[in-house]
Amino acid sequence: MAMMIDANTKLAGLIGWPLDHTLSPAMHNAAYAAMNLNWAYVPLPVREGQDLVRVTTALRALPFVGFNVTMPYKRVMLNVCDEVATAAQLAGAVNTVHVVDGKLIGYNTDGRGLMESLKDEAALAPAGKRAVILGTGGAAGAALVGMVLERVGQVTLVGRRVHIAEDMIENLSDRLRETKADAVAFGPEAQAIIEAADVIINATPLGMRPDDELPVPQEWLQPGQIVADMVYRPAVTPFMAAATSRGARVVGGLGMLVAQGAIAIEIWNQGMQNRAPRDVMRTAAEASLAGSARIMTEG
Repeated sequence: MAMMIDANTKLAGLIGWPLDHTLSPAMHNAAYAAMNLNWAYVPLPVREGQDLVRVTTALRALPFVGFNVTMPYKRVMLNVCDEVATAAQLAGAVNTVHVVDGKLIGYNTDGRGLMESLKDEAALAPAGKRAVILGTGGAAGAALVGMVLERVGQVTLVGRRVHIAEDMIENLSDRLRETKADAVAFGPEAQAIIEAADVIINATPLGMRPDDELPVPQEWLQPGQIVADMVYRPAVTPFMAAATSRGARVVGGLGMLVAQGAIAIEIWNQGMQNRAPRDVMRTAAEASLAGSARIMTEG
């Protein structure tokens, strides 16, 4: 069904730079059509940091229900919003903003999206499990928050910048309760922890390029583990292929992308009776991925 834009159309979008390969417009617009929402989702490329405030000020006055935020603005968006939800404060990043009466209310749906994809695609029952998160950046912070809120038993952050991981854990100290969290440097100590884990999450960008090394050696991965990669392009990363060869159950990053986008729609359309259609969104995202891959091959 063709999108019809009229005087009553509400807008949503994605702020970031660059946005050349984003799947979000295809994914969101397919959902809006399926839900009979008179909404349209547009890319909002913001090249310079100083333009961010100007753009978001304009969005307060325009008919925007909300917008998503991607790199490199997730952290700075914390300071642009008027209010920030607890999960975003804990993760130290905002990826979803709800525009309400000219106010910007920030959320982080990445952690919830990750946990939803692990439950749906790998039948993870998170309570009490042992998890490892590879990385110490914003994606790792969101994954940590998602796991703490789902009462994962033990979470270890593994990376080269251990002091940053320790700061993330300290920021969550009042919320840990049933979760034990620690951080270790990549090396021999990490090997034993990774080998014993129930769940391993790649929250690094390793795997986006064909010549990237694996985030951990293949032989550290064990049969029966759930191994998830936040990278969704390519659909099967080298890390996922290595985990499969070791007998692990793998989860790609596309399910998380779809789930965090669906949760954003539900935030913007509060009061809706039904969940945003994950199946429709995933089909649209897969079609967009296939189209961009074909263009790159033909080019």
